[in-house]
Amino acid sequence: MTYVALTDQPLDVAAALRRAETPEAGAVAAFIGTIRAHTAGRAVTRLHYEAYETMALHQLRRLAAQARERWPMLARVVVIHRTGTLEIGEAAVVVAVASPHRAEAFAACQFLIDTLKEVVPIWKHEHYADGTTWVAAHP
Repeated sequence: MTYVALTDQPLDVAAALRRAETPEAGAVAAFIGTIRAHTAGRAVTRLHYEAYETMALHQLRRLAAQARERWPMLARVVVIHRTGTLEIGEAAVVVAVASPHRAEAFAACQFLIDTLKEVVPIWKHEHYADGTTWVAAHP
């Protein structure tokens, strides 16, 4: 099972992890990206994410398929990214994979988040205490 989504609603991390669980897998590895209070020495007040939704979903599905090709034993792949305005501490992205063994689960999870940052068209507007800037969410 593969599940990819973009949402403007708060991410339910526990529900995302439940989507990844299956009796066929002995390992679930996850990455949860949250909004931190400081970036490059600047105080962050909030972030705003925007996505080219059609292309972003296409790229997320493509990434999941690539992970499944590379690690055919994956039982579940879950990737959910938030859009809209997020406050400090909120989850922006959840990546979770299930596999019979941990090594493949860790490797696939890292591949998914690292590649997502490189190729999925998502941008963020960083709001700082001293101003704002637009940046690629995943440089």
